[in-house]
Amino acid sequence: MSEEKARKTLEESSLIDDALMNLVASDPNVGEQSIKLLLSVLLQRDFSKIKVTSQRIIPGIDLEKRGIRLDVEVEERIEKDGVERVANIYDIEPHRSSSSDLPHRNRFYQAKIDSKRLPIGAKTFAPLPDLYIIMILDYDPFGKDRMVYTFRNCCVEDPAIPYKDGLTIMIFNTTGTIGGSQEIKNMLDYIQNNNVSDSTTKQLNGFVNYVKSDPFVQEGIMTLGEHYDMEREKGREEGRAEGKKESIFKVLENLGTVDDDICNYIDRISDLNELDKLLLAAAKATDIQEFKSAMK
Repeated sequence: MSEEKARKTLEESSLIDDALMNLVASDPNVGEQSIKLLLSVLLQRDFSKIKVTSQRIIPGIDLEKRGIRLDVEVEERIEKDGVERVANIYDIEPHRSSSSDLPHRNRFYQAKIDSKRLPIGAKTFAPLPDLYIIMILDYDPFGKDRMVYTFRNCCVEDPAIPYKDGLTIMIFNTTGTIGGSQEIKNMLDYIQNNNVSDSTTKQLNGFVNYVKSDPFVQEGIMTLGEHYDMEREKGREEGRAEGKKESIFKVLENLGTVDDDICNYIDRISDLNELDKLLLAAAKATDIQEFKSAMK
């Protein structure tokens, strides 16, 4: 991060700064409403029930492999036949820094996100929800002056052949002028420059100012640079916890079927000492039932 960005105050920041985006998304009072507004404009459709998670860590497969940190992860939930399920996943990633390897970066992120979504023991890949990777950039990575670039996999020899793998990558360019709609243009201008130009950006600006005015936020974050330092340390701690959980699940897979009760119980734990105890219990157990007894 440049020195200029590190000195930027919370008041000066806009949603293109991922620190502010994370703060807004994680706010218990306005986070969900804010992300709904943003997504409804960028994707040009309404959203009903969503679950928003900011700063989610997905660790590497071991300590020597790279993990990822999702800025804002959104689950879109639908109900069918009385059963609620996750239909779509949206990974929202605002970026200021220029990068020449976006395609490889998005390929890696897609693989890591999908790896957390298939239940243990699943005999088909059908449960994977559709995935949208949404990048918001303050520069044009392709030089075509478009507001949005949308990518989906297709057959090179015959693009008309359907290949519905459920993956969509959308790269929004806040400096673009071609394509999109006036509503999208207004939203991108707000994300970049805090410019309010319609009713939607006015409403979103109210939510953002609500977060900025929170005294706990103001006392806790003097500059975005300090926020990044804090989140980096938090991310390391969360990454270690997630790595422990992955190790527990790997050991348990050799003992039998890992049911939802076990998964939910382990997912709720963040204390490293407690996770160490569970890992030891899993290593000592001869079957799943024995582990459950130790878990209780």
